[in-house]
Amino acid sequence: MKLGFFGRMGMALFASLVLGLGMTACGGGTVGYIWVLGQQFNQIGAFKVDDYTGNLTQVVGSPFVSNGTNPVSIVIKPGGRYIYVINQGSGGSTSTSGSGASIAVYAVGGDGVLTFQESYAPQGYIPMWAQFDPTGTLLYVLTKYSPGYNASSGLWTAPNTDGNGAITVFQSDPSTGRLSLVTNSQTQKNGVNTPFFEVGAAPIMMKAAGSCLFTVNSANQSITPLAISGNQLTFTTTGTFFPGTTNISSINSNANFVVLTDATANNILMYTFSGCNLTATDGGGITSNAAQGTNPVWSLIDSTGKYMYVLNSSSPTSLPGTPFSTISAYTINQTNTQLQQISGAPYTVGSGPVCMVEDSSNQYMYVSNHNDGTVTGKVIDPATGILSNLSRGATFPAVGQAECLVLSGNVE
Repeated sequence: MKLGFFGRMGMALFASLVLGLGMTACGGGTVGYIWVLGQQFNQIGAFKVDDYTGNLTQVVGSPFVSNGTNPVSIVIKPGGRYIYVINQGSGGSTSTSGSGASIAVYAVGGDGVLTFQESYAPQGYIPMWAQFDPTGTLLYVLTKYSPGYNASSGLWTAPNTDGNGAITVFQSDPSTGRLSLVTNSQTQKNGVNTPFFEVGAAPIMMKAAGSCLFTVNSANQSITPLAISGNQLTFTTTGTFFPGTTNISSINSNANFVVLTDATANNILMYTFSGCNLTATDGGGITSNAAQGTNPVWSLIDSTGKYMYVLNSSSPTSLPGTPFSTISAYTINQTNTQLQQISGAPYTVGSGPVCMVEDSSNQYMYVSNHNDGTVTGKVIDPATGILSNLSRGATFPAVGQAECLVLSGNVE
């Protein structure tokens, strides 16, 4: 068949649109990007997410170096233009800041390519986690130990002997992504503002929910509630919360709930929050995790608020044939907020899962697996919450000893 002049022009225009959107005959274009940490070689794996299939394609130049050792946490500045990687450093030293702990800043370029910008040091010792405030302008970096003050030198030179952790607050520049330290105007030493905000003992993770920031403290199984006011954090009058857990392994939230997982008791705990005070949901807020999964390490409420997914690092040996690592799945009862298991769950993932994310188009879910250095992809059925394998395979090689992953839509 021959095409006339206008037909040929139309086809050319269509082809240029396809190329411009990154579309191919067998895909639907790039709907987002995934970056996953790899501890074995201190790397960041980068992938494009195909809109039509959910398939992951490696970004040109991936993997990228983490510009530090032992990367443990990664966070995206809202808008997707900058990535922040928390490098814990070598040896886990608590004696000096020279252990190599750093916050590496990357600019996100076309097709998810990362360009290193600069590194910064947290004020505490052994960084564990990073989190943006609700406005996307303040970066919180959680460290296992807060600094101790040396009165003779006037310097913060060693971990505080009380064992408490700390949050370092940075202002993130909207144009460059670079960081500037925010000091604690509520606490001073010799007339100088403290360069951190102290939290509970040996914290491992934190989560912002509304105008509150909650830290999980492993030493005494407690939650420290902090009120966010401008660029300051204030310990709230509701005080430290003790949920009665034996091994809190994660904290997550959406607009309505704060969720904890208890790895040892194999429980899921749901709370509502008001004024940074946590209140158990109907039925006591505790749900026993599905029998096919144990050692829960992560939870996720989907974008609709209808479904909850729990990432299980292992399964009981009493159930032969059960996959070693799985995702439990639940419907959240909109009347009483209780969890009801979804038929067909749990779903298989790779070995040693760490983190789980939902893609920005609400079609797919991805899990990073530490032991086999892979990413597992699933399709989400919006009507039922059921997960199924991607049409072109569910497992993608990432980077050695994969840690957490993050996902962003196309860069704004």
